[in-house]
Amino acid sequence: MAERQVDFLLVGGGMASGHCAAELRKRGAEGSILLAGREPEPPYERPPLSKEYLRGDSERAGAHVNPLAWYEENGVELRTGTNVMSLDPQARTAKLQGGEEVAFGKALVATGAMVNILRVEGAENEGVHYLRAFGNSDAIRADAAAAEHVVLVGGSYIGAEVAASLTAGGTRCTIVTMEDVALSRTFGEDAGRWFQEQLEARGVTVHGGEELEAYEGDGRVNAVLTKSGLAIECDAVVVGAGVRPDTMLAERAGLETSNGIACNSKLETSAQGIYAAGDCCSYESVVHGRRLRVEHWDVAMQQGMHAAANMLGAGEDYRVVPYFFSDLADWASLEYVGPAAEWDEELWRGDRDGGEFSVWYLKDGRVAGCLSVERPEDLAEARRMLAGKVDVSGARGAIADADSDLASIGV
Repeated sequence: MAERQVDFLLVGGGMASGHCAAELRKRGAEGSILLAGREPEPPYERPPLSKEYLRGDSERAGAHVNPLAWYEENGVELRTGTNVMSLDPQARTAKLQGGEEVAFGKALVATGAMVNILRVEGAENEGVHYLRAFGNSDAIRADAAAAEHVVLVGGSYIGAEVAASLTAGGTRCTIVTMEDVALSRTFGEDAGRWFQEQLEARGVTVHGGEELEAYEGDGRVNAVLTKSGLAIECDAVVVGAGVRPDTMLAERAGLETSNGIACNSKLETSAQGIYAAGDCCSYESVVHGRRLRVEHWDVAMQQGMHAAANMLGAGEDYRVVPYFFSDLADWASLEYVGPAAEWDEELWRGDRDGGEFSVWYLKDGRVAGCLSVERPEDLAEARRMLAGKVDVSGARGAIADADSDLASIGV
């Protein structure tokens, strides 16, 4: 027997839940809201962890989705450091850490993702870090302050961002990545090479095509070994080996999963009235015509807000084109819409050497994705063409011509 009833249960203490709560109140929801998350902090944004917070340029409160006082002022019960242990979709009940059972009307499952741990020899040594929470960022910053050399394992967002931030603070960094070129998995080798050049120009060493074999150390890491035989001495290591969706609660509840919590185009799970959002949400995208799961700040925010609208009866498909951003210290800022699962053509527009360009990824004559460096106006048009499935096969020249009017394509 449930000890009490809430109208809206938000599971997970991250971006999606924080914005879902705010959107529910913004849209006039008067019912009770319980937001429960395992982290000790209120919902916060993770991008600063590898950027301004890591560099010591911002405080924790600056990353909070809503000010701490907002929750009480808006009648949202915030339970930090509290796991939701089980969920019963049929009985509409949830059991919280400590044993309390709560009945709910509608629910959002936004349990996020868990970092991939590389279980290699020497992984138990101190000084091997992963980055997912404030405490991780604090530990990396403390180690970096005393380190002469830090190795980043992984050449995607986390590896590149942390390398840029630490290098800007005076710490020598080396990236070891399985890809031949940093950031190439998402952007292709040509664009990835541009970002790698920016890193290398500031002193970051990049070893591409290398796979981690082991760590050396006697209690504390002092070297990284690769399978090709490289031995790179270091004082600390930061691993960015990707994440996997946290579906454990959903699976125990009997919700359908498919590389995440499987949702329809409205972000509703296989149980009516229970929605998912953020890193754990695998949804049927009406924009892309395929199932999609995206790990990024903006997507978690947008999906949390959309789930709130549908909890209140909007019944709308999620049609937002996924948007990404990243910063390499103050050297380079990128924005991207997509994601392009594959492409058969790349078109460059603008000034590559001057650091103001966009890269258009086409598949069968249609825009599958677009990367922008200091050309946000291009990105807006790419988003329009992608969402509208515009055939741009006859407009290749116009896209590649930085002086052309993109707004005239497909209208």
